[in-house]
Amino acid sequence: MQNKGTIWNNLIFQISIGIILGVVVGRYLPDVAGPISILGELFVRALKSVAPVLVFILVASAIANHKSTGEQTKSFRGIIILYLLGTFSAAVTAIVASFLFPVTLTLPTDGVATAAPQGVVEVLKDLLFKLFDNPVNALLEANYIGILLWGIALGLTLIRSSDTTKAVFSDLSDSISSIIKVVIRLAPIGIFGLVAATISTTGFKAFAEYGKLLAVLLGSMAFIAFLVNPIIVFLTTRQNPYPLVFTCLRESGLTAFFTRSSAANIPVNMALAKKLNLKEDIYSVTIPLGATINMAGAAITITVLTLAAVNTMGIEVDMVTAIILSIVATLSACGASGVAGGSLLLIPLACGLFGINDEIAFQVVAVGYIISVIQDSAETALNSSTDVLFTAAIDKRHS
Repeated sequence: MQNKGTIWNNLIFQISIGIILGVVVGRYLPDVAGPISILGELFVRALKSVAPVLVFILVASAIANHKSTGEQTKSFRGIIILYLLGTFSAAVTAIVASFLFPVTLTLPTDGVATAAPQGVVEVLKDLLFKLFDNPVNALLEANYIGILLWGIALGLTLIRSSDTTKAVFSDLSDSISSIIKVVIRLAPIGIFGLVAATISTTGFKAFAEYGKLLAVLLGSMAFIAFLVNPIIVFLTTRQNPYPLVFTCLRESGLTAFFTRSSAANIPVNMALAKKLNLKEDIYSVTIPLGATINMAGAAITITVLTLAAVNTMGIEVDMVTAIILSIVATLSACGASGVAGGSLLLIPLACGLFGINDEIAFQVVAVGYIISVIQDSAETALNSSTDVLFTAAIDKRHS
């Protein structure tokens, strides 16, 4: 019988085959790619539909079925610190990259978005309201902040419940995890559909006009993924970080790249965390939490596109304003939703720091949507893979 690692490696191989076939079909059989795209849509919908229930049950069960220790408290605190540090580092990196390689835009006049937060206070208010959302509505709307709060609250109240009640939640957790395994096994077929649809729609040269903007975005994300994150992991574990970094990018980042949703990739990250033998009572909370607040890719997107707007308008940026932008980008990224394109609607908030009006800011958002097939995919891959990376780093530190 194959062990779990071999099965997982076979799945990665199958996903790679799905990608290749998707490229071939999208490039040479575009008429076929349209109907095939439903496979990708169904796969993403399946992940999104099961993820809220998974998070709620796993968090409640994990808290109800363990005894809190000082070591565990340190783990949670350490992971949250790494999440915020990683996101802030990404914003600073994006500022440096934008200063070194300034980008200006030819802004479109239509196709712009219609709504976005108007200030930091509104972002924080929105986060607060999400925390106290109705639990049923939170599950229906995939409001992971609200789901986390209700899962934690239920788990805490169940700590003193009978062993039978705790066993029920443990069995529910196992059952939901079994469903997840079935969905994940369908990943090669789903990604085949996603890739075919993407290539047939955009081709390989669709982003030539915005090549420099994409280069700054992707270069910043690569810098975080391959240098900054490994440094953070090394300082945390005092071990060679790259085996873990490459594992997370390959086995989490790959699927996140094509699903373009940190929330939808939660089941994939849960499976990877289990494969890495991380503590379930830790990762069952920190993985969904990371999908909400660990947003290095989003911080880069918000910062780079905002500074592109600033350069386009001929506005000078001093060091103090740049630091403030880093903080605002970090807070905004934490408020970005865990779905495709979630960071783009936060760009007007950051543009407001420089007195750029909504009309111009939303045109920048429109540019973001034009390049989002690549930008948002890379952003989500960085965001989601880092959730597992930092959780694993703290787990190794305390093991």
